[in-house]
Amino acid sequence: MRILLAIDGSPSSDAAVDEVCRRPWPAGTEVRVLTVLFPEEFNRLREAPHPATFDDIFEQSGWKTVRFMVDAVTKFEQRAPDLSVTPVLMEGRPKDAILDYDENWCSDLIVVGSHGYGKIRHFFLGSVSLAIALNAPCSVEIVRSPSERLRGEG
Repeated sequence: MRILLAIDGSPSSDAAVDEVCRRPWPAGTEVRVLTVLFPEEFNRLREAPHPATFDDIFEQSGWKTVRFMVDAVTKFEQRAPDLSVTPVLMEGRPKDAILDYDENWCSDLIVVGSHGYGKIRHFFLGSVSLAIALNAPCSVEIVRSPSERLRGEG
């Protein structure tokens, strides 16, 4: 089984990581943990000096914005060691990049959080989770954070 898990460091994406970690999946399941940066964020990161190790990259000033991706992979190593997990960093508009990646990788399931960065960014970007649900060729699971469930947000 192929699972594309798109995260952005929000509470909803943290809940999505937890949801995928806690479930029993068939043997051989692959998870791609995808994070999408906007072009201006990605260019800032490209200009940083290239350190020797993967972990060092995320200690650099600009890379702290994607530290949550490393944390998610670490969580999988600890809680779901039988899953094959690969981090993927892309540039672009999140909804477009997620769908483009899925088109090439042919996921069986896409998992996303219900809310990303907040209401203002949502206004400018549109709902990533809604766009994925409407346009993905495979099943999509939208995960709410525990605080969203308690407040009854939708």
